[in-house]
Amino acid sequence: MTVEYIIGLARSSGGTLYIMLVLLLVGLTVIVERAWFLYRLMSGGRRVNEAVADIPKARTDLLVRQRDLAGLLPHAALLDVALTHPELDDRQALSDRLEEVIMHAIPRLDRSLWVLDTVVTLAPLLGLFGTIVGMFNAFSGLSEAGTAPVQVTGGVAEALIATASGLFIAMLGLIFLNGLNNRTRLLVHQLETLKQMLINRVAFAGASGMNDTVQPKMALARTGS
Repeated sequence: MTVEYIIGLARSSGGTLYIMLVLLLVGLTVIVERAWFLYRLMSGGRRVNEAVADIPKARTDLLVRQRDLAGLLPHAALLDVALTHPELDDRQALSDRLEEVIMHAIPRLDRSLWVLDTVVTLAPLLGLFGTIVGMFNAFSGLSEAGTAPVQVTGGVAEALIATASGLFIAMLGLIFLNGLNNRTRLLVHQLETLKQMLINRVAFAGASGMNDTVQPKMALARTGS
């Protein structure tokens, strides 16, 4: 298969093969960038969650070290809320503030995935369009005198290459799109898990303090009675 032959196929498809080549390059760029980005977040976040899980309740001094190790991970924003808002000793108030941070982080996680979704949807349609254009070019030769049937069937076979190319790009993109969506879902679950662990460790201090205040009052009431 020579370069001239490939250029001829692209021309017979109305130029759609050129567009599909661009779609393939765009899709591969998104796949590589998102896969590497989510991999770094998943691996770094896993270490943060494992470390926080081993921290005793109300030990905010140990959370400070994990905040420094988190760096630019979205997990760091959750740790910031727990460390810089000591007044949030109520579980529900702390939960609402942490959930707000997670909602702000989600658009960063699935950024550019809509581009890959568009490639998956558009590639088969462009392939079908290119095949239709190629079929027109192939059957237009029947109006010319002396056209052999082999030439027509050969043109039809070449036109189908556009459809095959579009389906290949769509199948490749769909596999990676589902994988990236699943990795994004797992990363959000990772953030939700960290949120719950922080609630259990930070809000515990306020709850224990309240219990220490209430119990003496109850003891005095029983003594007085």
